[in-house]
Amino acid sequence: MVYCVCVTREDGETARQALAERDLVDEGHEISAEDDTLYIPVTDPAAVPGRFAVVDRDVPRRETETMPADLLDFTPSYERLGDIAIVDEDDPDRARALADAIVESALPVETVLNRASKVRGEKRVRDWAVLAGEGTETVHREYGHEFAVDLATVYFSPRLATERHRVAEQVSPDEHAFDMFAGVGPFVVPVAARGATAVGVDINETAIGYLRENARRNGVADRVTAIHGDASEVAAEYAGWADRLVMNLPHSADEFLEAAVTVASEEAVVHYYDIQHEDDPYGPGETAVRAAAEPTYDVTVETRHTVRSYAPHELNVVLDVRLSR
Repeated sequence: MVYCVCVTREDGETARQALAERDLVDEGHEISAEDDTLYIPVTDPAAVPGRFAVVDRDVPRRETETMPADLLDFTPSYERLGDIAIVDEDDPDRARALADAIVESALPVETVLNRASKVRGEKRVRDWAVLAGEGTETVHREYGHEFAVDLATVYFSPRLATERHRVAEQVSPDEHAFDMFAGVGPFVVPVAARGATAVGVDINETAIGYLRENARRNGVADRVTAIHGDASEVAAEYAGWADRLVMNLPHSADEFLEAAVTVASEEAVVHYYDIQHEDDPYGPGETAVRAAAEPTYDVTVETRHTVRSYAPHELNVVLDVRLSR
């Protein structure tokens, strides 16, 4: 008998990710199912968030699986995106060894890609070296949603899954949501799935094509409008429309704040993403938002949150800002 979190199948993936973020999933036992209920083994029942029910359950032990770390003489680092493994290795011999270990391991991976350039250009894409398999397109699953994506032609980061979920959970069904840099829809789709009417804008026409596909794939096409264009130019068409705005372009979102203020309704929340030095990660963003919105709006910063470390001494942060006309 082991301790398990008991959830419905529908909530299973969301629960598993929430537990995994706290390092609570017991990898030594299998997740089991009975009728419409899933049982997720956990390592420490006392640390499980109170919203989850914990029960004793007889679940099978997991067969020992070979992982990349078992096959290497160094600690591997990689990300999973659908059936693609992403590595970031400058040493070609080390990259080759890591790719071979990933393919030989039990990971359900078809392709291994190595980052071959930094993200660049207004479309935010990078070059990739294909170390195993072929192609750069996959389907990524995140908190119950599916996203088709081609890493060679669009920007997508699996590292922001928790942040996207945090934003989506704030959304009410009657909202109007406007994503100024929507990409393939990782904010737009879950927001629409919560019942909101969503508009996604992106300068990358390929990304907008994927956004439309992903809206259909997740059954929210009737609540999503995908627009190929510059958010600054599209803003006038949606003046005063949005109750919620997402501005996930952290190196230059400040250039679009005037457009965001144009789109904001009488009462709106702006999720403003920024990258700043750790000495003052939130100050520059707050100053920029206030300069753009005041005195037309009262500005209240409701949340100051660090999303992740971006580079040495630099943080990727978000401000949840309420604008009240």
